[in-house]
Amino acid sequence: MLKNLLASKASALAALGTQSRYFSMQSVKYSKPRTAIVMLNMGGPQNTDQVHDYLLRIMTDRDMIQLPVQSKLGPWIAKRRTPEVQKKYAEIGGGSPIFKWTNLQGELLCKQLDKVSPETAPHKHYVAFRYVTPLTEDTLKQVEADQPERVVLFSQYPQYSCATSGSSFNAIFTHYKTNTNGLPNAKWSIIDRWGTHPLLARTFADNIRKELEKFPAEKRKDVIILFSAHSLPLRAVNRGDAYPSEVGATVQNVMGELNYCNPYCLVWQSKVGPLPWLEPFTENAIKGYVKQGKKNFILVPIAFVNEHIETLHELDIEYCQELAHEVGAEKIGRAAAPNDHPLFIEAMTDVVSSHLKNGSRVNPKFLLRCPSCINEKCGTTSLED
Repeated sequence: MLKNLLASKASALAALGTQSRYFSMQSVKYSKPRTAIVMLNMGGPQNTDQVHDYLLRIMTDRDMIQLPVQSKLGPWIAKRRTPEVQKKYAEIGGGSPIFKWTNLQGELLCKQLDKVSPETAPHKHYVAFRYVTPLTEDTLKQVEADQPERVVLFSQYPQYSCATSGSSFNAIFTHYKTNTNGLPNAKWSIIDRWGTHPLLARTFADNIRKELEKFPAEKRKDVIILFSAHSLPLRAVNRGDAYPSEVGATVQNVMGELNYCNPYCLVWQSKVGPLPWLEPFTENAIKGYVKQGKKNFILVPIAFVNEHIETLHELDIEYCQELAHEVGAEKIGRAAAPNDHPLFIEAMTDVVSSHLKNGSRVNPKFLLRCPSCINEKCGTTSLED
């Protein structure tokens, strides 16, 4: 995916127009960045008015989800689910904070990069969301307008999946199939996965320790740590998607940092639709352990780098509050997402600065399609030049 973008004749970028508030925040930082750091993520509605379009983009993206007669069924599902999802956003303050956190992370990242990598400074971050403003294609236009010498596409999904990271990269490739007058002289590179970085593990471990301290000392060692990640349809897993193994690798690194201090399990959340998905589901795992006499848990959003609807509502409200009361758990705590944790900013800085220094433009794994890949976009892109 997006391998053409990495070629020496890379099509390059093309230039933004929306999100004036966002870009006014961006433009005061640097007038002429040398290095652009494009932070790729799914995004989330900043207000309830954006919910329908957000869901519509998800439900019609075949990289994210495959539906029969998707052009008709996708819009129908989006319309049907909008009131329910709007209610959930209203319950967490009216919108997702993912833009706020991503923007702050980018500012802190570039501030550190200017210090540790002066030869590629000044650095400027750009937020590129897949399903809500600032949309990826609009952000790319702003990058082109700024004319950097180097562009780093930095996935904010530490563990790679074709449904998340892959969708963002495919969106960029699709954009440049029809927008060829971009930055032909800029150097492009990709950071597609970084789930095993030691400082990422230390960040999660530190947040888990803080949450463990909230349990009575006599019960602390028996608290079950449930690492909860967004689930994935089994047919995607069976095609060879790397996501489950990469999430598992992150879990092992975190538990290594914790010296395997507590029992733990990897569980999966946020299933959509009737098809089989990765299990055990977070909700069912809690119910099952309570039946076994376990009463205390910590939920860890192991695949998310900042707070959003799936941490603030699904984990905090639906599980820590409602489910805990329903099943009679004593306490279900939740470790914070990395957000602006100093160790996490160090992790991001090291990931990007090392990438800038080593001269590599792409991880070889990124160029390898899933063994049973059926995505035409993956099949028609290549690193030929």
